[in-house]
Order: sequence, then structure tokens, then C-alpha cells
Amino acid sequence: MNISPSKLNFFLMFKLPAAYFTGVRTKAINDNSCIVTVKHRWVNQNPFKSMFWAVQGMAAELTTGALVMKKIRESGKKISMLVAANNASFTKKATGRITFKCEEGHKIDEAIKKAIETGEGQTVWLKSKGTNKEGVEVSDFNFEWTLKVKS
Repeated sequence: MNISPSKLNFFLMFKLPAAYFTGVRTKAINDNSCIVTVKHRWVNQNPFKSMFWAVQGMAAELTTGALVMKKIRESGKKISMLVAANNASFTKKATGRITFKCEEGHKIDEAIKKAIETGEGQTVWLKSKGTNKEGVEVSDFNFEWTLKVKS
């Protein structure tokens, strides 16, 4: 089964309902990148009338996690994945439609290859940037994923 935007959005509805109900949606995924959008609405706003940081975090994490899931599936191996650490910075109020993009699929390829070759767990830091409709960056997220081949 290929991982596609519609399958990821269906997955969200049943496995991550908080993300689904706050409007997080996958728009595109390929070998190197994943794009997820979320629109500022009443249900996902903070008291300052901008998007709550955790909603931005769900969208940003999905861009990296979906790429990791896609690469694991393509490897044909049983590999566990887990976020070990993350950090974020916020540079502008998030209003309107925010687009998150991760373009680091090549880093996941390297980590999976090394995990399979060595049998040891690997970590990979992946970046997701959130921009508004004008292309201005509103937030920057980094996630450290751990990957380990299951025995």
C-alpha cells in the first residue's frame, strides 16, 4: 500500500483525531518532501487570536513523520520509529492558512540504510518550516526521530 495524502488524512481521522478536528491535512508527499496545511480557525486558536502552538506542532510533526513512515514502508523492513526530542521557534503570528513543509527525505534514507546495515538504532533530525500565504515563515520545528530495526 502506497502512502498518499488521502490515506494519511483518513489515518488522522481515526488515529490522531485531535489533528484531524483542528484542520491538519496532508496536501502532498513524495520521496523527498511532505506538505501539510492547517487553517487558523476558532477551534485551533489561542487567546491571542492566532494558531495555538500545539496545532502547528501537530502539522509540522506530520510532515516529518509521514516521510519516515513512507521510507520505512519502502524499505520492506520492520522498523520502529519514535520522536526522541523536538524544538521550535515562532517568528510571526500564525493566522490564515499555514503550510508546513519538510524536504529532508534523503536524511531518512541514510538513517534507515545505516540501521539495516548495523542493526543499531539511529537518530535523524528533520526540519519542518511553517509559512503563511505570503510565504513568510511563522514557525520552525525540528524533530529528532529514532529508528530501530525490530528483531
